[in-house]
Amino acid sequence: MKIHEYQGKNIFKSYGIPIQDGYVIEHIEDASSTIEKVQKDFNSDAVVVKAQIHAGGRGKGGGVKYSPTAEEALANATNILGMNLVTHQTG
Repeated sequence: MKIHEYQGKNIFKSYGIPIQDGYVIEHIEDASSTIEKVQKDFNSDAVVVKAQIHAGGRGKGGGVKYSPTAEEALANATNILGMNLVTHQTG
């Protein structure tokens, strides 16, 4: 099955399985407002930025970044969005 993490979460939610909310952005112009929304919703300055790919190992490949501040989250989103992510599965 080839689905992204956010799609899998939506399937779980449709069956009533409790899942932590997340947000998907496709354009960097949406990043700042989404980061603010995440910080407000979770009452935290920290944000985790994740690439959505059909392969494992995205954390080791640089596709998952813990961001303790909004500035770092925006920088990480800028770097991840549109990057060519190479993992052990993608080669």
